Formats: sequence, structure tokens, C-alpha cells
Amino acid sequence: MSHPENFAKGLSIGIIMDGNGRWAKQRGLARTAGHKRGAEVFQDITRYCNELGVESVFFYAFSTENWRRPAEEVSTIMRLFGDYLLKAFDYEKENNRVVFLGDRTALEPRYQELMDEIETRTAHNTGMTLNVAVNYGGRPEIVRAAQLLAKKVADGQLRPEEIDEAAMADMMYTCGQKDPDFILRPSGEKRLSNFMLWQAAYSELVEMDVLWPDFTRHDLDLAIEEFNRRSRRFGGI
Repeated sequence: MSHPENFAKGLSIGIIMDGNGRWAKQRGLARTAGHKRGAEVFQDITRYCNELGVESVFFYAFSTENWRRPAEEVSTIMRLFGDYLLKAFDYEKENNRVVFLGDRTALEPRYQELMDEIETRTAHNTGMTLNVAVNYGGRPEIVRAAQLLAKKVADGQLRPEEIDEAAMADMMYTCGQKDPDFILRPSGEKRLSNFMLWQAAYSELVEMDVLWPDFTRHDLDLAIEEFNRRSRRFGGI
């Protein structure tokens, strides 16, 4: 499909991958089947974003609240994540920089080691930045930033009056990255679900009535077209 010039070039996109369980239930399958299909869609959409010239994409893979799900489902999601980590080295060849957002200390040590290695090996790549949020929550991220700044104050490295929005942004997992231009949520739901609460201050919200396992490249085209029709005023007129 041909696109207008600069159709998606330079965009920063947040994606809440939602609807895996419902997709499976509609087909009489175990919820885990939906997550497996969703993982395939994730890989295809990642490559498509890269082809479109997207600057960065943020995928919400596993939230801090998702631990409350049935043990079998959590185990499957983590196993799929482990499979992804092994495949992620392919993105190094595609010149993508890979960044993981969230508290990785709750994950298996072997996963933590792979995450560190992937980030190190892709750190100097100059293509799209692929962010994967795992054990991530927007509120915990803000609390973590406040704690880091409080420690700097306690250590005499910073004065309380020097804490401003820029200082907070520097303590976020997304430090140095552009905030998402828009956040996409498939599945018809209309909430952020604790995703990028700090960074989404002026992000456009795009909801689509399609479950993530059914999400296609054409659907992403439609979401970008919707965003491109928006008038962003950032509080102005």
C-alpha cells in the first residue's frame, strides 16, 4: 500500500495490546491461544512500524496488575516473552534499538540477563526504538521517579526547588525519548489502564473496535490516518 509522504515518519506510537483473551473465548479456545496469536501480531506490527519510518513504538505487553491473572495464563505470557527475547536479537540486524520499560527484578534472572544483553547490543542502533513494557505500570513509574529524585536530594545532589517536569522526565523509563504522539487501544475499550500516565499528557487517544489478535497492518494505517486528521493544540487555541 502506498502512503502520502511522511504518512508515519517520525511518529511515536503507544499500543495497548488488548483483547487476546476475548479473541480466544469467541473461538472456544483457551485464553493462552489468544496470547500466542497476539505475540505473532506484535512481531508483524513491529516490523511494519519500522518499514513506515516510525521513530518509536511502545508496546504494553504485561502490566503490574497482570500478575493477578490465573497462574497458567501468566506462565504462558512469560514463556512467550522468553521466546520473544531470543528472537529479539533479529531486531539488531534491522537496526532497531530495543528498550524494556518496567520493573524487571520480578522476572526470572535468565530473562533479566537477556533483556540487559539485548539493550546493550542494540543501544547504538540508529533505527526505530522498540519499547516493550513488561511488569510496567504508569503509577509505579512515577513513584519510582519521585523516589530517585528524593534520594538525590537526600544525598545533597539536588535541591527540592530544582525538581521540575524536566527532572521528573529524566527519571522515567522513557528518558530521552519523545512522548507518544498517540496511544492506540484496540478491542473497543476506552481507558489507559495505567499505561504511560506521565508521557500521555498530550497524546491523542485512538480506540479501535478490533481485538489485538485480529489487528492488521491495514488497521494500523487506519489508526495513523485518524491521528493525522487530529488538530493538536497542546492547551493553546
